[in-house]
Amino acid sequence: MSFADVLRAGEGFRLSEVDPDATPGFTGGKKEGEKALAAGTAELGELQELLFANKEHDPRSVLLVLQAMDTAGKGGIVRHVVGAVDPQGVHIHAFKKPTPEELAHDFLWRVERELPKPGYLGVFDRSHYEDVLIGRVRRLADAGELERRYGAILDFEERVAASGTVIVKCMLHISKEEQRARLAERLDRPDKYWKYNPGDLEERALWDEYQEAYQVAIERTSTATVPWHVIPANRKWYARLAISQLLTDALRSLGQGWPPADFDVEEQKAALAAS
Repeated sequence: MSFADVLRAGEGFRLSEVDPDATPGFTGGKKEGEKALAAGTAELGELQELLFANKEHDPRSVLLVLQAMDTAGKGGIVRHVVGAVDPQGVHIHAFKKPTPEELAHDFLWRVERELPKPGYLGVFDRSHYEDVLIGRVRRLADAGELERRYGAILDFEERVAASGTVIVKCMLHISKEEQRARLAERLDRPDKYWKYNPGDLEERALWDEYQEAYQVAIERTSTATVPWHVIPANRKWYARLAISQLLTDALRSLGQGWPPADFDVEEQKAALAAS
């Protein structure tokens, strides 16, 4: 089975039943996984180049949505997977605490502005799901508003997909113990201090509440058109391999070829030879 098949959150999905140490869809270890990731880089890069080359001819795009608890490895995905393709065809946006201007609009307003243009691979490092995760855990929105947001997200994603954007939604799932180890490493290494935020401990104290919020969000918004993929992420190499394959599948699904020349090739050959 493909990574998409084994990682898709379907009917009856339970986050509590996903083992963060597991490597579904892959039978090798770290060494084999890193080799597989490296081996797939060429195809991923070529498919993304095809996407970008067709930006004037094809309105479609691809959007990677990354959601996770702190330290789960979103940055590593951006560096080791997205970083393997041509950066001129990539648009990355990290959604932080809303600004006063953003708060003056509906929560999806700022998301609409960052959607990838035709030919681009878009990456959301956190996303519109912050508004139903933190909103629920921190009680920033009441039950009625949260229900409205789930419905708005469903409508929004269906519309974006219908317009030609392939959405790849990924939740990186780590254990509480693994998060502790990763936070401890940041405190032990001066070169990692910049990554540490004392506020992360406040969020960590709400671990169970966040797991429940993720469960509800995934249940409510994983659809046949735009499914969630829940990726065990205690093993960084596995998470990177899985997302690389999911992106490769998404780009393959476009079935693109190289765009034709918009000039007379033979005429240009003759002109070049005479120059």
